[in-house]
Amino acid sequence: MDAVDRQIIAALRANGRATYAELGRQVGLSASAVHERVGKLESSGVITGYHAVVDPPSVGLGVTALVGIQPTDTGDDDEIAAALAELPEVESCYAVAGDEAFVVKIRVATVDELERSLGRLRRIDGIARTRTTVVLSTRFEGRPNAPEPAPPPTVPDKSGA
Repeated sequence: MDAVDRQIIAALRANGRATYAELGRQVGLSASAVHERVGKLESSGVITGYHAVVDPPSVGLGVTALVGIQPTDTGDDDEIAAALAELPEVESCYAVAGDEAFVVKIRVATVDELERSLGRLRRIDGIARTRTTVVLSTRFEGRPNAPEPAPPPTVPDKSGA
């Protein structure tokens, strides 16, 4: 992956519906060259998919919570993660370092529904405890970010100054 591939990725993260011609104008390549590069990025697993970004409250998901999960001593992380994946309200699941083994993001319509979701979550085999933080507002989320490009190599000054 080179700097042009990184530019293409950044442009697609900002607008996943950009045409190859639009991408080509942004990175200085032809549409067919961009098409070939995007195809390689997809087939190599760098680009894993495209999706619509939706405002959760607009679709009835007004409550978001972050839930830390502590497993039992005998809990199997893979089995716990698989069980969490079965809960449709669990939007994201992160394996983390610290007191908890996982942090999950849950989105539901109401606080009552959150309570029911937490009850289902706590009944998963291998979960000992949970710690829930209810999100009051979202300042930003899912923003596209890209690593800073590497600075150009410095050339030693041979003037002796």
